[in-house]
Amino acid sequence: MDLFEYASSRKKEKEAPLAARMRPRTLDEVVGQEHIIGKDKMLYRAIKADKLSSIIFYGPPGTGKTTLARVIANTTSAEFTQLNATTSGKKEMETAVNGARDRMGMYGKKTILFIDEIHRFNKSQQDYLLPFVEDGTVILIGATTENPYFEVNSALISRSVIFELRPLSKDNIRTLLERAVKDEERGLGSLHPVLEPDAADFLADIAGGDAREALNALELGVLTTEPSEDGRIHIDLDTASECIQKRVVRYDKTGDQHYDTISAFIKSMRGSDPDAAVYYLAKMLYAGEDIKFISRRIMICAAEDVGNADPMALVVAVSAAQAVERIGMPEAKLILSQAAIYVASAPKSNACTEAVFAALRSVRSVQTTVPAHLQDAHYSGHEKLGHGTGYKYAHDFPNHYVEQQYLPDEILGSKFYEPTENGYEQKIREYFRKIHPEG
Repeated sequence: MDLFEYASSRKKEKEAPLAARMRPRTLDEVVGQEHIIGKDKMLYRAIKADKLSSIIFYGPPGTGKTTLARVIANTTSAEFTQLNATTSGKKEMETAVNGARDRMGMYGKKTILFIDEIHRFNKSQQDYLLPFVEDGTVILIGATTENPYFEVNSALISRSVIFELRPLSKDNIRTLLERAVKDEERGLGSLHPVLEPDAADFLADIAGGDAREALNALELGVLTTEPSEDGRIHIDLDTASECIQKRVVRYDKTGDQHYDTISAFIKSMRGSDPDAAVYYLAKMLYAGEDIKFISRRIMICAAEDVGNADPMALVVAVSAAQAVERIGMPEAKLILSQAAIYVASAPKSNACTEAVFAALRSVRSVQTTVPAHLQDAHYSGHEKLGHGTGYKYAHDFPNHYVEQQYLPDEILGSKFYEPTENGYEQKIREYFRKIHPEG
């Protein structure tokens, strides 16, 4: 690189967005992702030892996939070549592979080929890479926001180690914001801005684990805000909300607004008002509420307030909770909306809830013994104790039902579950009347 090229590259670096300038250059500068680059983890050791095999980084935007690739580039003794699947084609791949083959043949030097957005390569493009990954001509590092098991050829997957990057925590993003404010070389430190604590909390919260979004908002705020009377640029809560183009919702997740909103959400589902339920859901999502917390409340409501009036409500709620964990935001809001509206629209019954509380009261107040004919008979000598003797197997009788005592003698005749006439519980009531015509 000559003097002109060096000066040009330095100018580009200074003019790059804050998120690009603040990109960590070493492993020690990386924030978050301790589950894969903690000092006791395999990837950390492999980077430090410069002993990498082909890997694929998978995770949401702004979580550090390209950052880790750049750290590897700064650490490795191998040649580092980068392609972006959105702008590169087979010609660029051939050039990269030919260069790698020449370096290996002439100098015995390895080549790391980093392909950003690798999921955007079609099957034939991915197939082209396979023999060169397999014979070691290149060590592949792929980065993708899509599930690689769906978007990357299985042959490449089998020859790579998959590392899933998680959304950065709020503490992680606050650390990056504070670092950017103080760094005078690459950050905003030369402007001496003041990032107010509530603004930092808001940006860290609303960014949803995306460091790039938070840093871009911070840079916009600093570059467009006039200095205050003290001569310094103050980034307060209102400025932060404008810069990230999201209104501040007065929703303290440890205060009254949190409890009031979740209470209204649950009561709206219980009260069969899907419009109100989805409104409070949207308010929580907009304010950055934990989507796992929301999904837990929907599951509880499905069991507590819908119950057997619509047994599918709990199935939908549980499936939604699993899907939310696997997919994450922003798509999780669609899943939560479906589940909340289903539960709100379902017929209601708290008969199952009342049943278990009534049974618990009985358990606490009365000492009982399991009837002998219901006791375990799966061992030798049970007949001598009378265990299991006289038990009638329901499936041996018409309609798979036989009259038999199940409750302990001490509480015989007790009623805990009283199905309502709502939804599916009406069918349960009809079934009980059929098998117990005497009432």
